[in-house]
Amino acid sequence: MIKKRGSKRGQMKLSYGMIFSIILIIVFLAFAFYAIKKFMGIQNTVMVGDFIDSLGSDVDKMWKGSQGSQEREYRLPKKIQYVCFADFYSSERGGKDEYYPELKRVFNEKENLVFYPVGSGGEFDSVEVKHIDIEAMTENNNPYCIENKDGKVNMIIKKNHGEALVTVSD
Repeated sequence: MIKKRGSKRGQMKLSYGMIFSIILIIVFLAFAFYAIKKFMGIQNTVMVGDFIDSLGSDVDKMWKGSQGSQEREYRLPKKIQYVCFADFYSSERGGKDEYYPELKRVFNEKENLVFYPVGSGGEFDSVEVKHIDIEAMTENNNPYCIENKDGKVNMIIKKNHGEALVTVSD
């Protein structure tokens, strides 16, 4: 008697341990990409915070002196297009006046520096820089915006003899 065997089909058998290992690898990779994305966001927030601290410190040093002028270069994330100084107690005017309504959305009470586009500064959409003459700075252009070129913002911090406050220009 000859028995005919039917065609054999190859089977791929994966044990439960192997399936569980593959699922764990996928979860670890997803977590790694998520963590990298969060760390990059933290890096941008730290860079913006460092800019705010450095600018505030430089303005304070100039304010404490009798007069002076200093050119400074600051680093910011490239997603910030402009650093804008605005007097929200005055009306918009000048070349960037179309930004004014959007910038005013993040104004709470005392802020005079806003990052454009709104939201690009992370946790620091708007801040108050003390000891600056915002009225003089925004006399012709309100908001007065300084462009961020390839992650670098150049500013001139100046105080003339007899003036009480500091002005910032580009």
